[in-house]
Amino acid sequence: MDVMMPKMSGIEATRAIKRQLPTTVVLMLSAFENPEYLLEALRAGAAGYVLKHASSQQIAEAICQVLEGEYPLNHGAAVRLLRRLIEENKRTAPRGGRPSNKDEERREGPVLPETLSEREIEILRLMAKGESNEQIARRLWVSASTVKRSVRHIITALGASDRLQAILLAIDLGLLNNDL
Repeated sequence: MDVMMPKMSGIEATRAIKRQLPTTVVLMLSAFENPEYLLEALRAGAAGYVLKHASSQQIAEAICQVLEGEYPLNHGAAVRLLRRLIEENKRTAPRGGRPSNKDEERREGPVLPETLSEREIEILRLMAKGESNEQIARRLWVSASTVKRSVRHIITALGASDRLQAILLAIDLGLLNNDL
């Protein structure tokens, strides 16, 4: 899906598609390395965000990644977006970077960072940097299936619905504030 289209933006079209066909996978294609477009595309339900000037091989890899349940994101836009969210969180978070009881009550029960091992937090940091399970496995010298299990545990432990939501929740909890 192109971000900019003549009659309706790709973001609006993605929202409409996801409302009607929620299991449809949408990969956003854009000429703009804009963190605002990336955020809106993700909020609309896009599974990834790739730049038009990427190579045909990179675009093909992104298509394969979304079909495998991963979230390929333009690295530059993703890092700028995550840094902005972290900075916003630092300005609005209570002292200590932990959510207030009110924040915890809004979620399905409290989310405690202590439920994640040091290795899982390391994997979460690499996820936030846009690395795939295979890239994380190579970096940490473990199997891709081990990373996949860890990612599933991270998502469950944080009460997230998917990989991206886990990253955003980790930012809200202050787990990634100094890492990007």
